[in-house]
Amino acid sequence: MQKEKIQEYTRRISQDNRSELVVTMYDIMSTYFEDAKEAFHAEENEAFKANIRNIDKVLIQLIESLDFKYKPADTLYALYVYCREELAKSMMKHDLEGISHAEQVLSGLREGFAEAAKKDNSAPLMSNTQQVYAGITYGKNDINENYTESDNKRGFLV
Repeated sequence: MQKEKIQEYTRRISQDNRSELVVTMYDIMSTYFEDAKEAFHAEENEAFKANIRNIDKVLIQLIESLDFKYKPADTLYALYVYCREELAKSMMKHDLEGISHAEQVLSGLREGFAEAAKKDNSAPLMSNTQQVYAGITYGKNDINENYTESDNKRGFLV
């Protein structure tokens, strides 16, 4: 994953509420899917496997965050396990078939979580984070984002 994407995801995570955080995790997986496919076509076997492992790590985080008091958790668990199995098949067979299956399932789930996140008006999970102001200045290809420090204890409870 490129440095710019890492910075983008870090910023998003610091500003996300619960629902938005799940969407960000799906977006992180999407980036790893793209990186895995690029590595496969470039015949970079280790990078291909590393990206599959990174997708799997995100899936494990999603599995561990499921709350089985609610009915959809069982279905999500089964889908996540299926995706992990497909990723393992892709790694073992060194092909894109399993990746394609997992990506298709996860992109559908991402759409559902994105719709739910639009309705979630709760506060961000992290407090004492930098405030992000976008659009104050413009770069060559993008909007520049400026950050302001709230204090020197950013991210920690006071």
